[in-house]
Amino acid sequence: MIFDPFYMIIAGVLSVLGFVVQQKLQSKFGKYSQIPLRSGMSGAEVAEAMLRYYNITDVKVVPGQGYLTDHYNPMTKTVSLSEPVYHERSIAAAAVAAHECGHAVQHAEAYAMLQVRSAIVPVVQISSSLQQFILIAAFVTINTMPQIMLAAIVVFAVTALFSVVTLPVEFDASRRALVWLENSRTTQGAEYDGAKDALKWAAMTYVSAALSALVMLAYLILRYMGARRD
Repeated sequence: MIFDPFYMIIAGVLSVLGFVVQQKLQSKFGKYSQIPLRSGMSGAEVAEAMLRYYNITDVKVVPGQGYLTDHYNPMTKTVSLSEPVYHERSIAAAAVAAHECGHAVQHAEAYAMLQVRSAIVPVVQISSSLQQFILIAAFVTINTMPQIMLAAIVVFAVTALFSVVTLPVEFDASRRALVWLENSRTTQGAEYDGAKDALKWAAMTYVSAALSALVMLAYLILRYMGARRD
């Protein structure tokens, strides 16, 4: 357990920020899930239509589980849509399906930032599994072994880098989704505005995560510098 009061305050504020953004996202998707598309297309049909438009034939659209667990897997080349998104014929389903297909288009076009993010995923997985243990040790030994805090900084820097690299990847996927939704007339007028609003709040969750990672990294660096001066 980390008892540093400033750490606890920062972690608490960032947790509240993340919670507020997540609640807003769920509220928006709940709202737009209740508004049907005039085209009557399901999320799965939207995804398949967008993939056909970009002539992507080696990516499958598959049903997933959970809520807001939708994702594109570049290893298996699958767009996994949560059960509500896969079956629903709503603005929210269309927005999510098109966004995930935006990642498939990025992959097909070798979008640079997606390649960078994919390349550092293995390192992030290792860092994430170690960071809590290293962080506890760093705070316990901050006055006697500040080098451990330096190790914690390196681990958190990897997480922060991943969060920052994720931002352009997610924003670009949403941009591609919205362009296609409008040009294909899958969403029109208020439908398009709703899809744009929903994707904006989805993007805010990544902004919140990146901000949290950078603030925590900055705090650890300051603690390390303070320990070195002492």
